[in-house]
Amino acid sequence: MLEIRDLVKIYAGPVAALRGVTLEVPKGMFGLLGPNGAGKTTLMRIVAGLLEPTSGTVHFNGEDIVADPRRIRRQLGYLPQDFGFYPHLTGESMLRFLLVLKGVQAPGGLKHLAAELLDRVNLSQAARRKVKGYSGGMRQRLGIAQALAGDPKLLIVDEPTAGLDPEERLRFYRLLAELAEDRTVLLSTHIVEDISVLCPRMAIISGGRFVADTTPAEARGLLAGKIFQGQVDRERVAEIDRDYRVTQGVLIEGRHRVRIHVPDGPPPEGFEAAEPTLEDAYLLLAQANGEGNGDQAGAPPAHEGSGDDHAEAGASEEPAL
Repeated sequence: MLEIRDLVKIYAGPVAALRGVTLEVPKGMFGLLGPNGAGKTTLMRIVAGLLEPTSGTVHFNGEDIVADPRRIRRQLGYLPQDFGFYPHLTGESMLRFLLVLKGVQAPGGLKHLAAELLDRVNLSQAARRKVKGYSGGMRQRLGIAQALAGDPKLLIVDEPTAGLDPEERLRFYRLLAELAEDRTVLLSTHIVEDISVLCPRMAIISGGRFVADTTPAEARGLLAGKIFQGQVDRERVAEIDRDYRVTQGVLIEGRHRVRIHVPDGPPPEGFEAAEPTLEDAYLLLAQANGEGNGDQAGAPPAHEGSGDDHAEAGASEEPAL
């Protein structure tokens, strides 16, 4: 069990990236869904023992990650959002190099272990190919291979399917689902489909706070009878957007197809009831609770991180909030 209690992270500024988040993550696959800039990567780095929080606690199976990050690393596998490889190395050589850096001990030798890991992620046939010739999905599977070294009990994957084509994404889904059968997998993503396909439980983070801890089915069920869809002319789009919460708007044959949330009362003319989706629920929760993103904290930080921490606060991929 992963237990997060009252976690706060404040960067210099002061800028609050996490604002007192509390969460319990059981064994199996758990999804953390939120937009870019919501604080997901900051949270992942704290759980991985790579970043010190301003306050709060993180425990995994009784181990205090904040007090002694080194102890969790023996149980941890981590695939960060941006994983760098040396393109001139083969997949096998790259993996063996990463195993050496991680200090992995292998009774049968690192070459044997690397072969086992590559086979597990279905890269054996590409083991002698240079990484520069790998597709995006193959690079992600190579990243998972290094994360699996040591048979970790906690696996953290941060935005693992971003940039993958549909076929690679489905292949990666199957791999992650298999890995979650005997360990805790914490999946961080801004892609709703990732959560819908993989996760029996999920949390939504917005503005550095958890705004929901639920299941995809429960999130959709809360919107039953409250989502409507209709086609409107361009002149009417602004009116609909002003009067209702819009969860989707696409252009079809010159007309706008709009999905809206109507919590009570009749829908506007031309709109009919539609089956709620997880994307509807996610967008409504993020919109309703995301005000104040980027606000300055009310007090100076109790702890200021390293220069790398400050760089993350200003990064375009995951700016601290």
